[in-house]
Amino acid sequence: MLAKLCTRSAVRRCAGTGVLALALLGSVLPTPAAAGPVTVAGRPDLSRFYRQKVAWGACPGPGAPRDMQCGKVTVPLDYARPGTGTLDLALGRYRGTGGSHHSVLLNFGGPGGAGVTELAYGGQEFMDLAGGYDVVTFDPRGVGRSSPVSCGDGGDQAAAVSGAAADLDHPQALLRQLRQSAEACARSSGDVLPYIGTVNAARDLDVIRQALGERKLNYLGFSYGTRLGSVYAAQFPHNVGRMALDGVDTLTESLAEQGIDGARGQQTALDDFLDWCAAHAGCPFGRDRRAAGDAVVRLVRSLDRRPVTTDGGDPFSGQDLVAAIVQALYSKDLWPSLRRALGSLTRDGDPRGVMGFAAGGAGPVRGRPAPGHDGLVAPEDVPADNLQAALMAVNCADDPDRPSAARIAGDLKRLRAAYDEASPVFGRYRLTQVLMCYGRPKGTDFIRARVKDVDTPRMLLVGTRGDPATPYPWAVRTAQRLGPAAVVLDNRGDGHTGYGSSVCVHRTVDDFLLHGSLPAYGSSCPADGKEWRVFPNRIDR
Repeated sequence: MLAKLCTRSAVRRCAGTGVLALALLGSVLPTPAAAGPVTVAGRPDLSRFYRQKVAWGACPGPGAPRDMQCGKVTVPLDYARPGTGTLDLALGRYRGTGGSHHSVLLNFGGPGGAGVTELAYGGQEFMDLAGGYDVVTFDPRGVGRSSPVSCGDGGDQAAAVSGAAADLDHPQALLRQLRQSAEACARSSGDVLPYIGTVNAARDLDVIRQALGERKLNYLGFSYGTRLGSVYAAQFPHNVGRMALDGVDTLTESLAEQGIDGARGQQTALDDFLDWCAAHAGCPFGRDRRAAGDAVVRLVRSLDRRPVTTDGGDPFSGQDLVAAIVQALYSKDLWPSLRRALGSLTRDGDPRGVMGFAAGGAGPVRGRPAPGHDGLVAPEDVPADNLQAALMAVNCADDPDRPSAARIAGDLKRLRAAYDEASPVFGRYRLTQVLMCYGRPKGTDFIRARVKDVDTPRMLLVGTRGDPATPYPWAVRTAQRLGPAAVVLDNRGDGHTGYGSSVCVHRTVDDFLLHGSLPAYGSSCPADGKEWRVFPNRIDR
């Protein structure tokens, strides 16, 4: 999960703008309130939050689409103590065109993806759903305009020990830097940071559901959004309507196990790219497929030993190349650009093309500006490091493991061979991410312990065979864990998630959300995504 920096609907923009540039450009303290418990019959009184209705209006910012509306809901900072403070969540929607009074809520993944920005960029992709729904999204707590977290200078420290630059031969030094980074994130993020995480975000979903006037939550989640949907289903099973989860996240594995699975998934995606590359003239690794795979490994190792120098005078290492390849594999549409960029690197020693895939945004905004009159942060004041900071905050809040420094150092020695076996290209890059929650408070065990055997209507899970971020086995395991309610659609294509790249997946998801037509167990979509091989069964809303 820690490697997923590019949200599902943004993959086609990653090469041109950089991942962190997708976050708008500060952090804000939640609204203070009188401290102390507010209870009804011994339980926290949340009635004022559930009485809200969304007041929709024009979206802020000069680039906002004219036909998109924005609003907000207010949620408690701490659901156990609702009197200690609140925060506002930004919402965006396109009105339905079919006269329906229902809404479908979208989460685009990350974690850390700002939903309102994503819908503004890619809303056209969901206009078929507008025939039966208002298409709604939101910025989760800590993300975008909703009390965004930031690491300030700590973001620079975290980047220095990430997969591209970490020295695994000296783990103690890395861990000291990570502890310093965690402290900086806590200072820069304010009071919201301890309440970041999927368990609270799922409770926010239920407040949003009620504020939209929905008896049941109709939901489409991508990548991390599938974890959020699964947690919601466990917390509020009787409020689940039609739920589709595309690019299914894991619910059970430790960070170390996730990394091994992730390395295997990325290797599978790279193998698919190399199959395609070797079949085309101009492949920089030649037409011999086996030799092409060996050439990539040699290129990464050579650059790690002797990095090339960028136009800015900085070294570009093999791990920097791996980080770029990871982003390029998110979408098959990027494969021709990746082939050309790798050609420039291998032929001329020019890294500019591959650097474009992994380019970051501007440095973090320092300080914590006050919210505007509507309680939300202005788009231009969202920290540039918010996506990265929120990704770390959410993933660590969802992870209960906090091994000691000595245990980590020992595990690294043991895990190296397993990661290299999983992928000689991506193994080292993924192994460094085992470290990334060090120095942060222990996360919840709710997801591992209680998100299982959900008592909900049947839901649709989409797993893609060539997905580099959420490997296909995660879809199978998560479906088994959720129980008979989960129906898996096997998408035999490539890229991260299937809705935006496969006509078959797109139609199947839309038919389920719009009409309740659920594919039969064991259904699949072909690699080209065009032929429809699913056999629907009808279910009620």
